[in-house]
Amino acid sequence: MERRIYLSSPTMHGEELDYMREAFETNWMSTVGANIDAVEQQVCKKVGCQYAVALSTGTAALHLAVKLAGVKSGDPVLCSDLTFDATVNPIVYEGGIPVLIDSERETWNMDPAALEQAFACYPQAKTVVVVNLYGTPAKLDEIRAICDRHGATLIEDAAESFGATYKGTQTGTFGTYNAISFNGNKIITGSAGGMFLGDDRAAAEKVRKWSTQSREAAPWYQHEELGYNYRMSNVIAGVVRGQLPHLEEHIAQKKEIYLRYREGLSDLPVSMNPYLEDIMEPNFWLSCMLIDREGLCRQVRGERETLYISEAGKSCPTQIMEALAAQNIESRPIWKPMHLQPIYRMNPFFTAQGSGRAQTNAYRDTGETEDVGADLFARGLCLPSDNKMTRAEQEKVIEIIHNCFA
Repeated sequence: MERRIYLSSPTMHGEELDYMREAFETNWMSTVGANIDAVEQQVCKKVGCQYAVALSTGTAALHLAVKLAGVKSGDPVLCSDLTFDATVNPIVYEGGIPVLIDSERETWNMDPAALEQAFACYPQAKTVVVVNLYGTPAKLDEIRAICDRHGATLIEDAAESFGATYKGTQTGTFGTYNAISFNGNKIITGSAGGMFLGDDRAAAEKVRKWSTQSREAAPWYQHEELGYNYRMSNVIAGVVRGQLPHLEEHIAQKKEIYLRYREGLSDLPVSMNPYLEDIMEPNFWLSCMLIDREGLCRQVRGERETLYISEAGKSCPTQIMEALAAQNIESRPIWKPMHLQPIYRMNPFFTAQGSGRAQTNAYRDTGETEDVGADLFARGLCLPSDNKMTRAEQEKVIEIIHNCFA
């Protein structure tokens, strides 16, 4: 069998092993050490924030950001709907109620108009969590301005967008509190890990304390508030430290992949995940395609399976995924929106037109819909975007996609 083509696997360079070996040889294997100090300083310099706290995951960073925002049991928290559930779950950890905000089509991210609709119904909401989907920034200035008008704290989930810019400013700096991820499939990886980012010294110190079980400054283990085992290890920080010099290289490789897909698929009834080229530069973490409505064959999705009918000149995400998988090539559906997930199906959901709810999880596209996230899920597919994918391998992916529309 030919070499597997992955969606997005770690791209290692060798320096990572040097820093890991240093941690081993100096016996700094736990949650303190030179690697942790270095990555916090380097990320601050790259992103342009004052403080960074290295944590075990990006989810941990989001959780502590939600906690810092003061979310309490029963509080509504306005949150991006089209995302991985790690964005939403930390709200529930603190007892908050996720209020899900639909996407807009220009970036696939949180729709400012839908956010305003949600504030009209939940004027008491004091926290907003916005995601930069697949490495593309949301309309961050607009969203931050809405939050300011309503006196709400903005948390930016930049887990997927490290290195991307909005109006020349790095993502991960637009919220009062911000989070990035170094998960194994991210553009910079530690195999795991994440980071809390911000400009408030007291907040960063609080996160640092909470992440080490809230130990007090006493000669014994003194605990006066709830804490968590969330600190990044010095070994994982060594991997991140070795990766960081290659961020711009990884972004350039990802952009080349995106542009080749855009050119290679231009004769098909599909488009690529969009961005506003005049004001933002994504990190192109994942290249995604969206099948035009007239190019989508008939399909229906249940909770775990999809049924579709093959039609000449048309295709659907599942058919393409199956054709790629048959050639040992990984792909993945667009994130299933949170308001279609069984765990969050009964949560409030807002589109640009107001409060909305999909009729059924077995979503079928029958024309223009106000439920943008459900529409993107129905017609979208994440394509192999691995840095190590050769041009010939990408051409093979493009050929398989063409054959699905034959």
